[in-house]
Amino acid sequence: MKPGNRFDGGPDRNRSAPRLASVGRPRGLLFLLASALALVAGPASGQQASPQDTYGPLFVAVQTARVFPDGKTFVDAVPKRDPQAILADYRRAKPAAPDALRAFVLKNFTVPGVNDRGAADLRRHIRTLWPKLVRQPEPPVTGSSALSLPAPYVVPGGRFREMYYWDSYFTMLGLAVDGQQPLVESMLADFTAVVERYGHIPNGMRTYYLGRSQPPFFALMLALSKDNSPELAARRLAALRREHAYWMSGASCLDATGACARVVRMPNGTLLNRYWDDRPLPRDESYAEDLATAAQDPSRPPAIMYHHLRAGAESGWDYSSRWLADPKSLASIRTTDIVPVDLNSLMYLMEQAIAQRCGAAGDVACSTRFNELARNRGAAINRYFWVGREGRYADWDRVTRGPTPRQSAAMLYPLFAGLASPQQARATAATVRRTMLATGGLRTTPLRTGQQWDAPNGWAPLQWIAVAGLERAGQRALAREIARRWMGTVAAAYGETGKMLEKYDVEERKPGGGGEYPTQDGFGWTNGVASAMLERYPDLLER
Repeated sequence: MKPGNRFDGGPDRNRSAPRLASVGRPRGLLFLLASALALVAGPASGQQASPQDTYGPLFVAVQTARVFPDGKTFVDAVPKRDPQAILADYRRAKPAAPDALRAFVLKNFTVPGVNDRGAADLRRHIRTLWPKLVRQPEPPVTGSSALSLPAPYVVPGGRFREMYYWDSYFTMLGLAVDGQQPLVESMLADFTAVVERYGHIPNGMRTYYLGRSQPPFFALMLALSKDNSPELAARRLAALRREHAYWMSGASCLDATGACARVVRMPNGTLLNRYWDDRPLPRDESYAEDLATAAQDPSRPPAIMYHHLRAGAESGWDYSSRWLADPKSLASIRTTDIVPVDLNSLMYLMEQAIAQRCGAAGDVACSTRFNELARNRGAAINRYFWVGREGRYADWDRVTRGPTPRQSAAMLYPLFAGLASPQQARATAATVRRTMLATGGLRTTPLRTGQQWDAPNGWAPLQWIAVAGLERAGQRALAREIARRWMGTVAAAYGETGKMLEKYDVEERKPGGGGEYPTQDGFGWTNGVASAMLERYPDLLER
């Protein structure tokens, strides 16, 4: 059949009319003429009004400005309220710029394929995304940067084509409640194999990530497993203990500076941890960016700058005012001078998990040792990281030998780890309400710096740490409020874009920005946290 013909030989009623010359904006003689015709023309006798008849000048403005690439999009839109009221508001507001015109339409119409995705569809959409994010194990091509893995795994999405460490915990939270337990087990097999091969879990499954790790969530991942076979338990415990040894290996080279690799000696002698990277070079994946940053501060040797930048990448917060002497300058980065509250809370949980698993295996000496390590670490966290006068947990500065002035969502990790007293939990919750809570969820920090781990951005993993931590500490109302606001942001962006995004602007409830690359969609940890939150609070999106 030729285009434009019907099977019965009659005219094709879906065929488009000949186009007039393209109009970029609703201006000029053509627009004025079309508007005048729209005002005087009406539906033919006995016919129901078409969108052109009903919306007159608004219809002409939208169609001639090409607000939507396909002219059929707007004419199939459904008004959210009385059409005459919409038209009256349009005449009053007169939005002329294309962006303003589009915003007016989206506010007043449900537009197919644009903002017609309901919040109720969100969980179903996430479940359809999991298979799309699964990758099968394949031997890497010679010369490729990929690390080989033995079992299927889930990638974050977008530019992130490999499995990442801390992303995967939050992804697995969603897999576990979305009927994807086999993927949880296969990803644990991958992580266990990686520890056995390299001695640690790298930032991501690429050769250029082997110099660093990421926030150590392996112990918490293992708690999501349903496979309790003794042989597998022994293998996983060995891998977990090896990961702990990796983080603590700097204890053997401590000198008068009080720090080596990832280990820091606190004033009372307790050994805590910092972020680090073993390679004093620009990052392979951000080579030009790191060269440019190092060149901005010629007073520091480039290798020192690269250690700070790489350590910031190991933290997962790449980058944030948490690591900057001057919040407006990435060149002032000093990550390795800071003892982070989130890292040490996770190390406390790791030590507790090893003690529990050693006890279950009948290894009393191991259980006793790691229980003692956890107790000492927990006491040090509350001694050095708690700032009572400000009602918050802080990072600790090993140069000034005191807490840093930077507030951040990391203050909730001790609650997540069960380290906060009821009084500390109440004070932290009050601080969060006062400085960290935004319309669309939890801010990463209160500072606007242009870095992606600062305001106005919010990130799925930190929302989960906050919600789970506040719940654990008895601050249930605030936990639910953060979950409600966050899911409202995720649902709004999904309704607008049809995508699950890496990060969000929680102040304006829109896609987030900043950082070294554009906001990515996919997105593993956003999907996982959304599913986990809706499992915990199933009524969150009912309205």
